Amino acid sequence: MKSIKRTNLYFVMEILLIMLMIADASGQPFAKKSRPAYLDSTLSIERRVNDLLKRMTLAEKIAQLESDIRDVDEKPIPRDTGLGGLGPVLRSLTAHEAAEKANAIQRAAAGKTRLGIPLIIHDEGLHGLVGKGATSFPQAIALASTWDPGLMQRVATVIGKETRSRGIRQLLSPVINIARDVRWGRVEETYGEDPYLTARMGVAFCKGIEGEGVITTPKHFAANVGDGGRDSYPIHFSERLLRETYFPAFKACFQEAHAGSVMAAYNALDGLPCSANPWLLTDVLRKEWGFQGFVVSDYGSVSGIMSMHHTAATEKEAAEQAVNSGLDVELPGIYIYGKPLFQAVNEGLVSTATIEKSARRVLSAKFRLGLFDNRYVDPQQADKLNDSPDHRALALEAAREGIVLLKNDHNMLPLNKDVKSIAVIGPNGDAARLGGYSGFGTKVVTLLEGIRNKVPSSTIVTYAKGTELRGNILPPIPEAYLIPSDTLFGSHGLRGEYFNSMDLSGKPALVRTDKQIYFDWGGGPPDSSVHADHFSVRWTGTLVPPVSRDYKLSVTSDDGVRLYLDGNLLINSWFDRGPASDVVTVSLQAGRRYDIRMEYYENEGGAVAGLGWDYKMAVDSVLQEAVSLAKRSDVAIVAAGIIEGEGSDRSNLDLPANQEELIRAVRETGTPVVVVLINGSAVTMNNWMSKANAIVEAWYPGEEGGTAIADVLFGDYNPAGRLPVTFPQFVGQVPLYYNHKPTGRGDDYVDLSGKALFPFGYGMSYTKFEYSNLQIDSQHTQQIKGLRVRISADIRNVGSRAGEEVVQLYLRDTVASVTRPVKELKGFRRIMLQPGEKKSVTFELTRDDLAFYDRHMKLTVEPRKTIVMVGSSSDDIRLRGEFVIAK
Repeated sequence: MKSIKRTNLYFVMEILLIMLMIADASGQPFAKKSRPAYLDSTLSIERRVNDLLKRMTLAEKIAQLESDIRDVDEKPIPRDTGLGGLGPVLRSLTAHEAAEKANAIQRAAAGKTRLGIPLIIHDEGLHGLVGKGATSFPQAIALASTWDPGLMQRVATVIGKETRSRGIRQLLSPVINIARDVRWGRVEETYGEDPYLTARMGVAFCKGIEGEGVITTPKHFAANVGDGGRDSYPIHFSERLLRETYFPAFKACFQEAHAGSVMAAYNALDGLPCSANPWLLTDVLRKEWGFQGFVVSDYGSVSGIMSMHHTAATEKEAAEQAVNSGLDVELPGIYIYGKPLFQAVNEGLVSTATIEKSARRVLSAKFRLGLFDNRYVDPQQADKLNDSPDHRALALEAAREGIVLLKNDHNMLPLNKDVKSIAVIGPNGDAARLGGYSGFGTKVVTLLEGIRNKVPSSTIVTYAKGTELRGNILPPIPEAYLIPSDTLFGSHGLRGEYFNSMDLSGKPALVRTDKQIYFDWGGGPPDSSVHADHFSVRWTGTLVPPVSRDYKLSVTSDDGVRLYLDGNLLINSWFDRGPASDVVTVSLQAGRRYDIRMEYYENEGGAVAGLGWDYKMAVDSVLQEAVSLAKRSDVAIVAAGIIEGEGSDRSNLDLPANQEELIRAVRETGTPVVVVLINGSAVTMNNWMSKANAIVEAWYPGEEGGTAIADVLFGDYNPAGRLPVTFPQFVGQVPLYYNHKPTGRGDDYVDLSGKALFPFGYGMSYTKFEYSNLQIDSQHTQQIKGLRVRISADIRNVGSRAGEEVVQLYLRDTVASVTRPVKELKGFRRIMLQPGEKKSVTFELTRDDLAFYDRHMKLTVEPRKTIVMVGSSSDDIRLRGEFVIAK
């Protein structure tokens, strides 16, 4: 008995000894009986933050305002200061690898810094995490086209789960800017033109992500598309316009969904950079809306205060303007919030109290995330979650719901599956177009694959590209005229050296011979050994022209590019940009060998690199092949698209001319034509719309997009998507949006009506819906105090197919103290109806729905008569009524 007690005593002593040896969350052993208060999970966040701030030096507090993109193995986290966060350093890794790397980063922060403060690793996640093997959902504009906040929240929940599983705890999403000008290249990233729809979808997105323990970052606060539809152009909006149109979605995301962060925009608002605008970042955001999170810069926008907007002469002045205005964290690297910020504090331009206030916001977020108590993730779980069968199924569901049927002459669609032959034609027919800020490394179903999987094996499905996506691009220089710099005689192409740096420095991660330079890597890497972002390439070799003549040489890139010929720099576009081409004319002699060198770097977003020329452009054999296939087929499906994205605004809303030519040429064969648009913004169709029997807007439909489009084309899914943006007839109408204020004259032009080609909220179905029985509770009088209005209508499916209808509620004030929009969306419901089935849809409006800013900019509800409009789009109103608000 005594021996047993002695054994138990030894066991207890051994356990105690082990506990003393185990490191706590900060990496420090239990040297004392009590741990620091900030490591005590039983205390409130406020007490823990207060305790930690007391222990921190000024340098450590400033470090919490810093983020970086670095390999912590090559450039360790500073021991004496720590670091606030890291940017997209895990993208090129699988889910398992990313989780392991994130754990290693957090271990380094815990055990190799003085206070063991964890880092927040961030990335992008507009429609899926930008990471290798993450689920790619339809692009944001396609998700908005579902008009289904419930679906949006389910999608966002999956994105949040996959993001957190990799150790990433902040997403620089969603984009809730209002897209009133469809020339803007980033329309694809938004939820469209309407503040109410954008708010509902934005709130759903933020709730889903935040519910999984990942911080959302609505952006770009507050309006970042200016004159001409140009990204980050200066804004000169009135306060009324901002509060009525551009603020509501941000306010909703903060107050309803509790988004934990916000990103300031690149541009200036009424003369002040948004990154240094105290009215935006402090007065409105914090004092008025009560925002408790932290403000981050857009990438490089703090430097832009000095280099772009010129409101600061020095870096320390830029630091002072930003941090004093309420911008807490500089992204993506330590440029201004390093030594310049220290200098600003030392010289009294920035108070230590201001630094501590910003550091408190960041630290509070880390405590709320639980990073101090449980900073690690399970790599095995990450593998199971990312792009799992359930997640792919949800991606398919979302893609189906977002597809919009724009035209369907004589019920061309749905197609019969027993059709004998189908020609799939166009640059998007067999391409994986996912849109901006997309993941990679997953299986993507193209339209061609989706159709082949849908029809019987007896159906002949052929494919021809027909033309290039980009209309002004020169064809690639064929390998026959290129000789790499270091291979055996007879080999062709150029030697490619791929670097995991953006300045061609270091040892190449990959060396290979590329037969021709014609790459579109999307958001992925050229090879698994190369980073998905932040890489560079040098191609070298010899160009041997076949004939003597003047040649046009072109380089196409996203981002920087340089072209040398015989050591002479011909093209120098060594800066960040969206997909663009540079062309130079040179005189070359037949058979002569010219040393050629092309240098390229990629910095975030899409990765595109091309080297072309104009030799042998007379005969378009690619177009002829497409026409030949169309002639031999029962139906032709032309998959078209546009060039757009961040840094790629458009002055012309047509499809590229070569694609319009392709549609016309295919239709001239007499074969029926279905045009499928795979894009992210409005397209004008004057030159080819009459040639298309049916038009389907598929947007960028995600990894299961080909399956979803095929489901719609063949009737396995009845389309019910609705446009979140107005499609104009001509670019000259832009900006064109449904909820404009009353005009003092008229809407029309001397050569064109003011009407849209396809209005906001538009979308066709394979069935028909009948609206009836509009009911407005308390139709005649509503007291302002405790104001509520209940509106209902009956919707019946009077067609022969089951289908979904998106019921839309619009209001218009007949008289008010200030001009009010001609109509405003105030509610919507997406409902499923079987043939003959009827459902009642009810909307309940509150005081907040009916308030507006009066002539004194006071948010108020005025006594007035309001018109009620219920319909299938902003231009297809089926039921009308009214109610009166009494004093």
